[in-house]
Amino acid sequence: MREARVKIVPKTGSDADLRSEFDRQVDTLILRGYPKLADLQEHVFLRHMSPLEERLPGLSASGEEGHIAFVIVVGSELVPPDKAMPLVELGGEAGFTTMEADDVEQFTSVKSVKRPDGPAYLVGDVDTGRGTLNVRPDEAIQTIARESRSPLTIDEGVALITHHPEVLKTRNCFSMLGSRCGDRRVTAMWISEGRPRLGWCWAGNRHTWLGSASCLSRA
Repeated sequence: MREARVKIVPKTGSDADLRSEFDRQVDTLILRGYPKLADLQEHVFLRHMSPLEERLPGLSASGEEGHIAFVIVVGSELVPPDKAMPLVELGGEAGFTTMEADDVEQFTSVKSVKRPDGPAYLVGDVDTGRGTLNVRPDEAIQTIARESRSPLTIDEGVALITHHPEVLKTRNCFSMLGSRCGDRRVTAMWISEGRPRLGWCWAGNRHTWLGSASCLSRA
């Protein structure tokens, strides 16, 4: 078994730094068992990753402190969020969700989210939404739009904590307003009993520990 790289690069960096971080994230997916969960042989799974590396130089970047350069997203058509959560690890504790698979499936991308074609893609310049802490999701989505950013979807939120689980402690927990199911719920990531958790909150409620995550681009 290959060893995962542990280097975390800043949001902006040289081409070599970005490609090193890309390799680290690919290694993370392999070591977490994504190919097996997607029912794919490793080399077939890697075919979905290879084209993404060439998109790294074109990623948009805001230059703001605390943002993450990019995250590799594996779509739910390959690995559903409820199956991916147990692969997340923070401090030796595995992630989880109490949401039923059928419930999670109801949350689909909102019209403003333009997801790239294909089962895997990149989100660029990711922010967990520290600036929207204690702001109602109904209001945070307007702030995100004014800043010409896009709210993260469930798949993208799962990807973020798969590659950077530490953000739930070093940054803040976050809602994913890019996926909705037609009611007043919004999905969110937080720490419950020491474990990363996928759950939901109400769009009209505010929480001091919960921001609304966003990205600047998708590729």
